[in-house]
Amino acid sequence: MTQQYIKQLEIELWEAADELRANSKLTAGEYKDPLLGLILLRFAENKFIEAKETLANSLPINPRTKQQREATKDDYAAIGAMYLPEKACYSYLATLPEAEDLAEAVNTAMKLIEAEYEDLAGILPKNFHDLTPEDDTDSNLLANLIRIFNSDSVRNAKGDVFGRVYEYFLMKLSMIGAGAQEGGEFFTPPSLVQLIVNFIKPNHGVIHDPACGSGGMFVQTAHFIKEHDNKKVNEAIKVYGTEYKTGTTKLAKMNLAIHGIEGKIANNNSFYSDPHELYGKCDFVMEN
Repeated sequence: MTQQYIKQLEIELWEAADELRANSKLTAGEYKDPLLGLILLRFAENKFIEAKETLANSLPINPRTKQQREATKDDYAAIGAMYLPEKACYSYLATLPEAEDLAEAVNTAMKLIEAEYEDLAGILPKNFHDLTPEDDTDSNLLANLIRIFNSDSVRNAKGDVFGRVYEYFLMKLSMIGAGAQEGGEFFTPPSLVQLIVNFIKPNHGVIHDPACGSGGMFVQTAHFIKEHDNKKVNEAIKVYGTEYKTGTTKLAKMNLAIHGIEGKIANNNSFYSDPHELYGKCDFVMEN
């Protein structure tokens, strides 16, 4: 996909999602977490399907049984994708009969992913009943959102499109005051992050951001490694972040997950603590 096409897709998805919010009773802050959760689900499935096809062509065949071995969660992780149980797939949720409790099904999908990935335990949003109508006069915000992210253009999106859309939504949400956002508290503009990455070229070893916000430094580092070094990101670097705000810590963990970056994010204050015990061990330290 061309950069122009991706940009147009970002804008179209944001305008559609923001119009739905504007016609609802939710504030931007109330809307942020379930919206980003749905983006994670949508693009996690895209990457899962893409990885499944790749693994089908690359996993070894047992010469004795003539059968290809089953793909494991580690196989998916190695190529930057999350393994998804069937009921955690976006396509499963998008095709549920109207009689089903859609909000409960999405909450369950989040729980299933958390059960598979320890680092995401307690992180993913599970308040999707907030997006369902209180009475017959309200539109079903959740169903409409799921429809928006199930268009042909989104279902067929591949590669870095997933992360780009997530980052774009983070930027737009920060601009409309979705949660505490003062002085780049959860979002540093990509242009500034890219400048820092291009200066220090963090392409190997242990990388730490002691005030990591939503994890943008790690995302841009991953882009840098892919573009300049042709290495597998999770083999080239070990990522550690520290973030004081609990809600922002969740955003960072979701951001790493959607980009397929393995890393540890601690909910702590790096002025007074070293939760990852990294003193003297970092190859690169990055922060805004």
